[in-house]
Amino acid sequence: MTGWLRTLLAAALISTAIAQELPTEDLRRPGEIEPAQGEPLEIEPPLLITTREPDGGLPDASRKAGAPANLDIAKLEKDLARAVRNAGGAERLFKAGIISKVEMEERGLRVIRLQASLENARLEQVKRTAEAQKEQTAADAPAVEVTSTAEALAEAEQAAARATEERHRAELDAALRNLQRQQKLLALGSGRKADVNRAQEKLAELQRGKN
Repeated sequence: MTGWLRTLLAAALISTAIAQELPTEDLRRPGEIEPAQGEPLEIEPPLLITTREPDGGLPDASRKAGAPANLDIAKLEKDLARAVRNAGGAERLFKAGIISKVEMEERGLRVIRLQASLENARLEQVKRTAEAQKEQTAADAPAVEVTSTAEALAEAEQAAARATEERHRAELDAALRNLQRQQKLLALGSGRKADVNRAQEKLAELQRGKN
């Protein structure tokens, strides 16, 4: 047997022996990604509860549900304070010729509207508190606390009713002034009949709402 044939045969025998000694369970198909050592093979589901209260309890869903209302009240309070400042200097600006009489009246009307919106928002917040107390047992809701909430609810209802009534009167007065203004402009040849008609419809709508 020639030397090159003996060399080729020996190489084939060595390759066969090595292939038999290699473990077959770790072999993967081309393109498969081998997971890193220590990593789980399955995806773990996300936790349903991501945060807890300081005492270890579950978050209070009812308190979170009330948060937007608190934010709305805070925003209304800021808007009302700003509107009061703007209305306070409106008469001076009108006398100085900086703003019109209509603008001065609108600033005052905005204060009344925001006040009504604020009182109604506060009423809704007290109502939610009262409803939450009803769901509690007698042991969990002391009589003093329930009585205090009932009094707060009655006061909030009265304040909201007064503010709503004041807003309606102010809007009626504003609509009447606008109608008279449009009628004068039409008589002077500077207005339009369509503006008069719209002013009449607005006044009639507010009057129907009062009745």
